[in-house]
This record gives sequence, structure tokens and C-alpha cells, in this order.
Amino acid sequence: MPTGVALRDVRQQLFEAAERVLRRDGANGLTSRAVTDEAGVAKGVLHRHFADFDDFLAELVLERIARLDAQGAELRASAGSGSVAGRLTEALDRLFDPVTVSVVGLVIFRDGLRARLRRAGTAHGIPVLTQAAGMVSGYLRDECEMGRIAADADVDALAPALIGAAHMLYAAHMPYAEREAGRETSREAARPGELRRVVDAVIADVVQRRLL
Repeated sequence: MPTGVALRDVRQQLFEAAERVLRRDGANGLTSRAVTDEAGVAKGVLHRHFADFDDFLAELVLERIARLDAQGAELRASAGSGSVAGRLTEALDRLFDPVTVSVVGLVIFRDGLRARLRRAGTAHGIPVLTQAAGMVSGYLRDECEMGRIAADADVDALAPALIGAAHMLYAAHMPYAEREAGRETSREAARPGELRRVVDAVIADVVQRRLL
């Protein structure tokens, strides 16, 4: 029997392999065979540590959600410094890396995965995007309290607007999507200018009223 440490090592090895596949090939390229091949282990290894592939994917998504807690804490700690638009642009750019964009696609299109995540107690809505919107709304609420955006700003509407717009922008610039379309551009084309323009447009009214 493997030790607890060995079990964690194998699981992490498989998660890291899955992230490499997602970065390279996107959600459509992520299969149990692709993960085990990328990790350099026998196919049966994944099924010894997870009930099935949806169970593996659910744990992968939950790990990404856990990372949002740390990112959210860092973003909220930055409230009151820099510009509001600048802080949001940095946070959204960091959030929507190719793995996160692909993970969102998996959640949207795999019914079994969503069912596993619901049983795991994830919030309503689309896991990852819902937590990301909570992260942004918390930051905006802090900025409201500091007077850097309008006190009557509807942060619970602004946050999902920012998340949705950024997700659409980055999904359109994924490297594998560009390859399939026969284009040579990449995700880098979305950074940082396009994203900053999106952020400026979404928060323009509440920020300009405070001349920030």
C-alpha cells in the first residue's frame, strides 16, 4: 500500500500533467489517456486513485478554486493602492490563464463533472467563475469603503460583468483555438491593452464619479 505522502505525490503528478495538457491542447484534448501519458505513468494509475475521470476532474477543479482564496486575499490586500482599474486588470489577467479558461469549459460542458462539484458543496452558478466573481466583488466592496469608487456602486453586478467579459476575451485568444482556426496570433494578443480597455469600460461610471 502506498503511504499518504506517496498518494499525495501521485495525485499532484497527475494534476500537473492535466494542467500541461490543458495549456497545450485545451479541454477537448484532456482525456484520462492524455493525462497518464503526459505524467509518464500507466493508465490504471489514475483509476487507482480516483473513482473515475469525472472524480479526477472534480478534484482538479476544486484545487483551482482553492487557489482563488489566496488570490482573493492578495487582491483585497491591495485595495487602496495603485489604480482600481490597474489592480483589476492584473487580477483578471492572472486568473484567466489557459488552465482556468479550459477548466471553465470542462465545467460547462460535462454534466457529470458539475454533478460531482455540486455534491462537493461548490457555490451555485458555474464553479470557478462564481468564486472569481466573489473575489472581485469583495475587492470592489473594499474600494467602496475606502471611497475610491462610488459608495452606491452595484458591486454584485459589476463583478460578474468583469468576470464574464474577461473570460470571453481570453477564451478567444487561447493558443490551441488559434491553431485550429489556422491563425498565428496567441493569448498574448489579449494582454494587457485589450483587457484594460474592457475593465475601464465596465467600471467607468463608478470610478469617474470619484475622479479616479
